[in-house]
Amino acid sequence: MTLLQPDQQNRANACAQPSKLAGTNTPQADDSAECAERQLGDSELAYFLPSLETGVNDMCLYFGFHAPEHLVSSARVRVVWAIFRARHPLLASKAVMRDYDDVSFVYTRCNPRGQLADADTNLEFRTDITGEEFLDSYLNGPRILSNDHLSHLAIMTPNGDTAKQNFEVAICAAHFIGDGLSMHQLANEFFSLLGSTKTNIELEEDLTEEWHLRRASTSRFCRAAGDVAFQLHQEKQIGGHAFPRSAGATRHTVTRIVAFDTARTKSILAACKARGVSISAAIFAICNIAWAQLNSSRRELPILMYSAMNIRPFLPPSKDSMMLAVGYFNVMLPSFLPKTLDAASTFWARANTAKLQIARAARSPLVVSRNRRTGCERAKAAQAWVREDAAKARSGASKAQLPQARAKAGPPKAPSTALIGLSCIGNLDGIYRHADFPAIAIHTQSGGTRQRPGGMLLFSRTFAGKFRMTFQYDENGFEREVVEAFWNKCLDGVDKFLS
Repeated sequence: MTLLQPDQQNRANACAQPSKLAGTNTPQADDSAECAERQLGDSELAYFLPSLETGVNDMCLYFGFHAPEHLVSSARVRVVWAIFRARHPLLASKAVMRDYDDVSFVYTRCNPRGQLADADTNLEFRTDITGEEFLDSYLNGPRILSNDHLSHLAIMTPNGDTAKQNFEVAICAAHFIGDGLSMHQLANEFFSLLGSTKTNIELEEDLTEEWHLRRASTSRFCRAAGDVAFQLHQEKQIGGHAFPRSAGATRHTVTRIVAFDTARTKSILAACKARGVSISAAIFAICNIAWAQLNSSRRELPILMYSAMNIRPFLPPSKDSMMLAVGYFNVMLPSFLPKTLDAASTFWARANTAKLQIARAARSPLVVSRNRRTGCERAKAAQAWVREDAAKARSGASKAQLPQARAKAGPPKAPSTALIGLSCIGNLDGIYRHADFPAIAIHTQSGGTRQRPGGMLLFSRTFAGKFRMTFQYDENGFEREVVEAFWNKCLDGVDKFLS
């Protein structure tokens, strides 16, 4: 075991002291629990309903890290997790469904001892599994989360060997209580608390303090204008390309991860900067060129790709970072490769087009109203879907694939099929304040979401100075050879255009 410096040894001994809360019978500890309840919003409901059966969209962040053993003791992790659940009540809430359009969060605020006990029931320590194995099981195995269990923390010590000071952690949460950005903010907060110089007893005092702290309209015209703008916007979303599908087999999500070293990352970012585009815009162009090289049909229709948008900058500030504040936008690029331009010129032209579309989506004065309307539409679709599934389950018929709207009379609509979903979260080094936890060195970062059958997502981000791409798809939902060829062409594109 690595020897600790004298001051570190004192802190480790302090961490090993018995919990003050474990045997304390204070007036606060006898106070009755208090409950709070609120209904889910449209966007939350749109994520909640699809999760009912198999946990579609359940999120997981996975990290591998080096740390002194005393910082990852069960007692310390437990109190840190309890503090988290006190600071971010949605993590400790339950989802109560009375009807498909009547679902509420119910939060029971316990005293500190109760919060520690509650944290224990949503926490596990594993010595029989690696972090990567846990992630695979989380994505493909039985669902870990439930309506009564909206968050989960797992600490893995491979082979039970703490002497090497190598640990892995998985932070899991339902998508209807948060989004990718809030998960990364949560992870930074986790490492900052876990790696702080505070003893376990001092952290328990923080938990008690948290407990004390927690104790202690739009015009009709604007709504109409927003509805019209939304409808016009939807009619412009045209896409006619999709990966060939397979059917019949059980969903199984595979994960492909590529991390570029620091030197290569600097080169990639420098190439984007020199052309005046973000790495996110470049990834849209990478996918566009990769598909255009593979596919020769439907060249008259553009390729449509969708992506998530952080809408926090457009909302009033919130004290709690754990919230669902995600909207969506589309990027549409040509599906053909011009013969009069070389590949590099075409790539950078497409990247600039993607840049303009991203900026237009982010700067629109209708961002909030458009995403509120989108959330409402998605909630209605989810309700129709789950009601149809329930009806077919009772009758023994096959389940619904998608809720189908009844066609209205009028000119035929252009298709709006999406090729792939992208999550380009950007530079996470602006979120993770590594200086706040100097005793912890994160060396691996990954994650993903439980997907519905036929799901596909490409994640990109920069973390700890390294650009990383994670490609996840249902290998039983697509023609695997086509998907793997697409992924390989994406990697070739990074090598060719961003070197």
